[in-house]
Amino acid sequence: MPPSAQRLPLLVAERWREYQLLDCGDGMKQERWGPYTLVRPDPQVLWPRLGSERGAPWEAWDGYYHRSEEGGGRWEFRKPLPEHWEIRYGALNLTFKIRPTSFKHTGLFPEQAVNWDWIDGAIRGAGRPVNVLNLFGYTGAATCAAAAAGASVCHVDASEGMVKWCRENAALSGLAEAPIRFIADDCLKFARREVKRGRRYDAVIMDPPTYGRGSTGELWRLEDHLWELLQECRTLLSERPLFFLINAYTARLSPTVVGNLLAQLLHDVPGTVSSGEVGLPIQRDGKVLPCGIYGRWESTA
Repeated sequence: MPPSAQRLPLLVAERWREYQLLDCGDGMKQERWGPYTLVRPDPQVLWPRLGSERGAPWEAWDGYYHRSEEGGGRWEFRKPLPEHWEIRYGALNLTFKIRPTSFKHTGLFPEQAVNWDWIDGAIRGAGRPVNVLNLFGYTGAATCAAAAAGASVCHVDASEGMVKWCRENAALSGLAEAPIRFIADDCLKFARREVKRGRRYDAVIMDPPTYGRGSTGELWRLEDHLWELLQECRTLLSERPLFFLINAYTARLSPTVVGNLLAQLLHDVPGTVSSGEVGLPIQRDGKVLPCGIYGRWESTA
């Protein structure tokens, strides 16, 4: 019988020193990214700010992202900020380039540190060479975590700019010579080609979007293509798979759905499935901001 998916409590990224979620309220969050404080929108923040009139801005900030009613928005900076700067995740000795982008992101999702820690432990504990495939790899934090733990990694993203950013993060983390393949390609088409090439991976990481475009304009729709991609990745797994991790930031998926997908996909391999949310501690009042979901399959063989 397929393994049942175990729903776990919210996993909280509490090991940061150079990042802090300072406060949240009224649809916005105030964060410290190294030496700079940024204020950005967050759709999960439905509660009012403590001790503040609704809609009143924070006084302490270096960059503030203003949403537009027409969609998107713009950054306002109180003083000239560098084009980019660096922050370090000391728990794994990783360094990442931070840059405020036009679509409010900074190039890093700090809540994912709980998964970086898990990846690190799984690879170091394997006691053998591990080959990892990271799909929709973005700027490569998970790729760096896997490579720093000793794995060979294939990093794939449709955006050449994100792949370049991953290469920069690898160099900043002392991994310039690590066995990482940097691939700008459509993830589904790449996986199909890897199957034909006979490649095999011991672990798969993916962060599939709701919608997306491949490197040559291919349309990705989560509900149409996710299971197809998972099946291709199942074929790519080695005879001794180590883990399979799915991250998601879309309301189209729940942790239970992700867990069920993994349980169905890997029903014939000894392992355990868990799923849940990832989040960040709010320094102001001790609440936790939920930031996304995950599903994990881990070998018990």
